[in-house]
Amino acid sequence: MSAQGRALAGPMHTAAALLARDVRVAVRRKSDAFGAAVFFVGAASVFPLGVGPESQLLARMGAGVVWVVALLAGMIAMPGIFADDGLDGSLESMLLSPTPLPLLVLAKVLAHWVVSGLTLVVLAPLLAIQYGLSSAEIVTLEGSLLLGTPVISLVGTIGAALTVGVRRPTVLVFLLTLPLVCPVLIFGAGAVAATASGLSSAPYLSLLGALLALALFYGPVAAGAALRVSLD
Repeated sequence: MSAQGRALAGPMHTAAALLARDVRVAVRRKSDAFGAAVFFVGAASVFPLGVGPESQLLARMGAGVVWVVALLAGMIAMPGIFADDGLDGSLESMLLSPTPLPLLVLAKVLAHWVVSGLTLVVLAPLLAIQYGLSSAEIVTLEGSLLLGTPVISLVGTIGAALTVGVRRPTVLVFLLTLPLVCPVLIFGAGAVAATASGLSSAPYLSLLGALLALALFYGPVAAGAALRVSLD
């Protein structure tokens, strides 16, 4: 392996180890691993009880409800993404590590998405069936969630980084990040609505893909800068 390859392999190995550690810790903590999923299923399931059993109404509102609840569920565990690292000194080690901080932040975001976002994507078809969505709408919903939920994790990480050390930061994280993730909600629900109307969902999915690309590029950098500001 060349010197350049070894220089690249070191940071990647560190990021992969951080990703694996965060996933293991989250799985051991049942509240972290299943809290978002329980909220997602519970909140989405009570809506039909409130609006009644009319199938057309449920089908019309189903995608929007699933997306709103997915957004809220994805952000439930977000304030704690750096909390434990701040308490045990791991954040300082991350800042002093030779591995680029944005790469470490990206590893933590990916771990958060694997534990929370991916779980929501897996559970979404069951809730979509409950609302009477067609198979084509369910496929579009799954595609939009696969593109949109990582954006929620990436943007939410910036808010979490800005509130490191703040007591009970949940409300503050919501206030900071909710306006930024509203386009994800609009495009995600819009993609399913377009499919339901017989139109192409490609424009909405393309916009979600563009948002994901921007979030992947700028999100870890912004969160790393926010961490440095918060710990100064």
